[in-house]
Amino acid sequence: MQNPSMSIFHLRRFRVNAFLALSRTPHALLDLAAPGLAALLSLGAFPSLEVFIVGLVTAFAGYTAVYALNDLVDFRVDRNTFQEQAVSESNRDLDGIFVRHPLAQGLIGYRDALIWTLFWAALAMIGAYWLNPFCLVIFLLAATLEIVYCVLLKITWLRSVVSGFVKTSGPLAAVFAVTQQPPLPFLTFLFLWLFFWEIGGQNIPNDLTDVDADRRLQAKTIPIRFGVRTSIRMIVLSLCLSMVFSAALFFLLPETTGWIYPVGLVLAGIYFLLLPAVDLLKTRSTEKAFALFNRASYYPLALLTILAISFLIR
Repeated sequence: MQNPSMSIFHLRRFRVNAFLALSRTPHALLDLAAPGLAALLSLGAFPSLEVFIVGLVTAFAGYTAVYALNDLVDFRVDRNTFQEQAVSESNRDLDGIFVRHPLAQGLIGYRDALIWTLFWAALAMIGAYWLNPFCLVIFLLAATLEIVYCVLLKITWLRSVVSGFVKTSGPLAAVFAVTQQPPLPFLTFLFLWLFFWEIGGQNIPNDLTDVDADRRLQAKTIPIRFGVRTSIRMIVLSLCLSMVFSAALFFLLPETTGWIYPVGLVLAGIYFLLLPAVDLLKTRSTEKAFALFNRASYYPLALLTILAISFLIR
């Protein structure tokens, strides 16, 4: 006979996993590296322990809320997708480690999902205001743009541009959390670097893996609008631009980083971005699109690690 306490434990664990899936927590945890990287580059040193702890909690809460918001806004579209069996469950990419769209699959209720989202959003807003009131403004704009991104699903492929603004909002907010008046050139090149990383390493590769499902949904994406071959070329171009802007940003840093970071910056760009992009260009296969998406997701974390090491031994 099965132990009732074990059944309750497994049920609770499954429910927790559903909420983590709602917020795409594995991907959100990797996303935390980008704000950390931006903050260190802007400050030229490690922040105080107090700012580090509040910033970490705030960033986690912000990403958790915004990812969950995506599923809340897209609830009906996602539910119809599963009802029509337009896509199959897959855990080949980071967003599918637990389960895809648990809200649409009925694994958690809409009310519970809304409470979950509001809780993390409130925590993010409190932390953002404490760090810098302008960080709160950036968070609210990012949440608004995430809603716009979802609404534009069947309207225009330019929603991909919106995703770039959403993804760069966290790093930009992190800069203002540690620097009251960051230089405009620094902000500009930071934005362009991470914007093209998002477009070439995240957004278009993700859409390439969902072309058939998106056609059934009559969604507007770059692969559907321009075709697979052109989309892959756009990926390669975007990632090349991302590397160029990352190199340009290096010359705008307020403090020297030593030689490890610039060398690591080039090597990380080649390994995490260019090599998988070239593989995709050669094969044009869905598997390579998954591989690019996954490897590019680790790019900010790799650079954050390299930069931290540079600061420790310089």
